[in-house]
Amino acid sequence: MTLDSLRPLADRLVDPLLAAAKRAGLTPNSVTILSLVAAAAAGGSFYAAGEAPRWYLVGVFFVLLNGVLDVLDGTLARELEVSSPAGDLLDHVVDRYADIAIIAGLAAGVDQFALGFAAVTGVLLTSYLGTQTQAVGLDRTYGGLLGRADRLVLVAVVGTIAAFVEATQMDLTVVGWLLVVFALVGHLTALQRFFYAQRDLE
Repeated sequence: MTLDSLRPLADRLVDPLLAAAKRAGLTPNSVTILSLVAAAAAGGSFYAAGEAPRWYLVGVFFVLLNGVLDVLDGTLARELEVSSPAGDLLDHVVDRYADIAIIAGLAAGVDQFALGFAAVTGVLLTSYLGTQTQAVGLDRTYGGLLGRADRLVLVAVVGTIAAFVEATQMDLTVVGWLLVVFALVGHLTALQRFFYAQRDLE
């Protein structure tokens, strides 16, 4: 079960922001780009947290902002009736760059580049399998052990803890263990999506 299944509820919760975005004349694509800026700011904050842990709180703020904007762009596109394949493509590309920025910042901040590589490949393969199922004629897959919404929530929770707790376990901080989770569960989720799709195609 993943939080991605709660997307319709999230769409309703952003109604106040939707009204503000319309008044400001924002387009769905501009909101998508703003979500990438938020992710980059989160990654930079997490990197800075390696020297000053309180930066984790700044990173958490930008991660949550990225998540809100990621919901808002699609909601705004549907509200303005401007949904398009081009917008959908931009949204998915930006989401992947956002994932890379956030995880790279986390890994660099704790000097765990090998774990960061394993984590980001797991995350990217999870997302790839989600859309590749659609490319072979099935519905786009959001299920699995760990979806994007789950990852953002985990980053927010662990980032908040890391701002105040610097203890290590087996030479890894809480952020290091988060990268382990992303690496292991990310690849397991990708494989889960693959086997589900393979079963449906047989």
